[in-house]
Amino acid sequence: MTDQTTDTPQFGADQKAKEAYFTASQRQLIWARFKKQRSAMIAAWVLVALLLSGIFAPFLSPYDPTIAGRNKDYTNGAPQIPQFCDDAGCSFRPFVYGVTRERSIATNFRWVTKIDPEQRHYIYFFEEGWDYKLFGIIPMDTHLFATRSEGGFVHIFGTDASGKDIFSRTLHAIWTSMQVGTIGVFIAFVLALIIGGISGYYGGWIDSIIQMITDAVRTVPAIPLFMAVAAFMPPEMTAEARFFYISLILGLIGWPTLARRVRTHLLTERNQEYVLAAQLCGARPGHVIRKHLLPSFTSYIIVDLVISFPYMVLSETALSFIGLGLKDPVNSLGVMLQNVTSADVLLNYQWYFIPVIFFIALVMAFVFLGDGLRDAADPYSDTHK
Repeated sequence: MTDQTTDTPQFGADQKAKEAYFTASQRQLIWARFKKQRSAMIAAWVLVALLLSGIFAPFLSPYDPTIAGRNKDYTNGAPQIPQFCDDAGCSFRPFVYGVTRERSIATNFRWVTKIDPEQRHYIYFFEEGWDYKLFGIIPMDTHLFATRSEGGFVHIFGTDASGKDIFSRTLHAIWTSMQVGTIGVFIAFVLALIIGGISGYYGGWIDSIIQMITDAVRTVPAIPLFMAVAAFMPPEMTAEARFFYISLILGLIGWPTLARRVRTHLLTERNQEYVLAAQLCGARPGHVIRKHLLPSFTSYIIVDLVISFPYMVLSETALSFIGLGLKDPVNSLGVMLQNVTSADVLLNYQWYFIPVIFFIALVMAFVFLGDGLRDAADPYSDTHK
């Protein structure tokens, strides 16, 4: 009797857990399985942090990332690390030292930066600076941090050869690369749903023709295609137009893989009873695909989108890196990676590699998040048992 009484609460808890499992929606089941994967959760938080840093890049950036915001007196400058204490004492407000620049015979007359500990440039928060539009709509001039000293600057990631702040450029580059990836994924997603939906629903000769077109698009090499497009782009083309064309082409060549997956799911589901019932009720093919078939594997489509996103970012970065994609004055990760190709940078200006860390973090976050979502969306996966 004692054992039965002791086991009753545990039995009741197990019963409630089973009832919650069988009554939970598909979204709740996916979320419950996803939370058990620590690497995917960490990747999700990293991705959120990078996304927010890109969205609020103008607010977080102390200086204009274009040539208009450059510090001409601090070119190829080393990072300035804020500190609170030095030999002269401590301060409640962070500060950076002033610097002087001079050429040295020991370095073959290169510019050498010397720290002047007598100059303290204090860092203030929520300071007014260069004008920008938050979200492209709200005019603002407030920035997270800046210095008030006349002629004082704070470059926590250093500066490049033209004196532009690398920290400001990196934040704007993350946002630009994510915009290109989002537009490319959206175009590929729409084309994949339309083409894959028609191919999988109708089958027959329509499916055969569409699959031949899909195979033809998949065989188009990306690099020669962009070389041809770059040859036809006039040098005076604006950065916005180049941005649009790069995003458009990435979307037009990125839909076949997702379209194949949509087609496969539709070929499996189109003969199910609920589809036949909808057809007998007089539902049109477009209504059946949109309202019945596509929702049946929405979670898999979302997973495919997340997995395909880093490939879009990698494509944009690779194309910009070899000079076929975006170019200055656009700030993208690929454009910034162009600056780290020389041995001179590797030996003397290692802070140029800081954007590379953010690029790796962005791609890896998408990869781990996509893997986690794929395992969580698969009801037959053993990872969450």
